Amino acid sequence: MLPIDNPAELRRLIQQRPLHTPPLADADSASAQSPVNTLVRRYLPADPIAAAVLVPIVDRPEGLTVLLTQRASHLRHHAGQISFPGGRIEATDEGPFQAALREAEEEIGLSRDHVRLAGYLAPQLVVSGYWVTPVVGLVAPSFALTLDSREVESTFEVPLEHVLDRNNHHPRERALGTTNVRVYEIPFGPYNIWGATAAMLMELYRVLG
Repeated sequence: MLPIDNPAELRRLIQQRPLHTPPLADADSASAQSPVNTLVRRYLPADPIAAAVLVPIVDRPEGLTVLLTQRASHLRHHAGQISFPGGRIEATDEGPFQAALREAEEEIGLSRDHVRLAGYLAPQLVVSGYWVTPVVGLVAPSFALTLDSREVESTFEVPLEHVLDRNNHHPRERALGTTNVRVYEIPFGPYNIWGATAAMLMELYRVLG
C-alpha cells in the first residue's frame, strides 16, 4: 500500500524507485511492445517523433504536489487539455531530461535551477505521433512561473496523495479502431485529467507501488 499520508516516505520512493537512465523509446524497446503502444502504432501515419515531458513534483512542506498545465483553448491539437510541459527532443538537447527542462522553461517559465532529476517513466506512444518520455523531477517550491499564453492557459497543483489514491482512478473503455482499451481518468475539482497525462500518472502510481 502506498504511503500517501507520509510525505517523507513518498519523497524517498520517488528518489529511489524510478530508473535514473532514460528507457529506450523506439520500436525495439520493451515499452514499444506494450499492448496499448502496439495498438496506437497501427493508427500512426508515420514513424513517431521523440519527445519528452516534465512530470514536476513540487516538494512543498505540507506535502508533495504535481504541477500541471491547462493548454490554451486556441491550440489546434489538445486545446484545453490537462498536460505536462514538454515537446519534441531537439538536436541541441542532450537527452530527454534536458528537453523536458527546456520545454518547461519555454512554456511556463519554470527555471531548471529548481528541478532535480528523480527518474524516468516508460515512454508513451500518443496518437498525435510522438514517443513521449516522462521525466520525473522534484521541484523546489520557491519558483515563480511566467506562462507562454500561446501554449498554456493556466497551471495548477494537485496533491500527489490525490493522484496516488486508487479511489480517484476512474476507468473507462476507449475505442482504438476496432479494439477497446481500458484507460483512466483522474478528476480533481473542476479539472479532469485524462489521456496521456493520466496514463503517465498511472504509470507513476505503478512504479511507486
